[in-house]
Amino acid sequence: MADRDFYQVLGVPRTATREEIQRAYRRLARENHPDVNKDPGAEDRFKDVSEAYDVLSDPDLRKRYDVFGADFRRVPDDVDPDTWMQAQAQAQARARAGGRARAGAGARGAGGFGGFEGFEGFEGFGGVEGEEVDLEDLLSGMFGGRAGRAGRGRAGRGGRGFGPIPGADQEAELPLTVEEAYRGGPRSVTLSGPGGTRRYDVNVPPGVTDGQRIRLAGQGGQGSDGAPPGDLHLVVRLLPHPRYRVRGRDIHLDLPLAAWEAALGATVAVDTPGGEAKVKVPPGTSSGRSLRLRGRGMPNPNGNPGDLYAQVRIMVPPHPSEEERRLWSELAQASGFDPRADSGTGAPGTSSQSSGSGAGRR
Repeated sequence: MADRDFYQVLGVPRTATREEIQRAYRRLARENHPDVNKDPGAEDRFKDVSEAYDVLSDPDLRKRYDVFGADFRRVPDDVDPDTWMQAQAQAQARARAGGRARAGAGARGAGGFGGFEGFEGFEGFGGVEGEEVDLEDLLSGMFGGRAGRAGRGRAGRGGRGFGPIPGADQEAELPLTVEEAYRGGPRSVTLSGPGGTRRYDVNVPPGVTDGQRIRLAGQGGQGSDGAPPGDLHLVVRLLPHPRYRVRGRDIHLDLPLAAWEAALGATVAVDTPGGEAKVKVPPGTSSGRSLRLRGRGMPNPNGNPGDLYAQVRIMVPPHPSEEERRLWSELAQASGFDPRADSGTGAPGTSSQSSGSGAGRR
């Protein structure tokens, strides 16, 4: 597979983490294992995937592959990648100084030079113009004739055969109440599977949000023939709550107010998942207004917590007493407030009174 990019084989970017490479390998290995996939090309794809993973999962091999490209196995093991790059730069400088640098690519034709993409200027290692450069001759001249021994210890890493199948990653939902998600802490989860039920102990971080994933390493599907198991991913699902509505890390709730509290202003206690909080209601507050309590939403272990939003709902007595009705009627007569004046739904200068006492004064 010398002509193929290992990163492309696994379908990951060159900046992929070790975990991303492992996940891609597990998925592709299971899809293309000859015991599972009867496609005629599956065996070759499985070998390509195995070779790519062997190289990219080894930090030292990956570094050499990133520097030397597909010909990394032909470079002696004791050649440091940084030393190689310095020597290449020095050789380019000498070639330019001697007027021997050539335009174009011709010098890469021999010795498998095509694997050194990204190192433009290898042609500068050549002798006189028109002379092709052999990789082994180049290494022999630069590093004391060691090229012939390059990579022999690792030549068989990619051809390991079919081998064991690693365990698959698995996923399950973890239902939590808003209070449980807010506090976090240890929990026990029982899941059913083909082999029966299993109990898992998980530490829920404080402030987990809906859809957040909690990884239990090595608790997924079992591998075959000694291969490592997969991981179990628990996906948090917040249960509906009678009071709280969680959006991201912000918590929303309704704040019932008496009409006089909204009109005159008040300080009102509200229950939150983190305990009681005080909300200051400004005078003249109308229904629908949201009052924010900064930092009283869901906790965030890695940053700022969310906010709490209390949405005002003005309430009136459903069954007012005679005294209350009298006082409301007096207020209606004394007040010139028309809540529909700006909406255009009421006639200018009038308001309808439910008590039947006549038109209100402006």
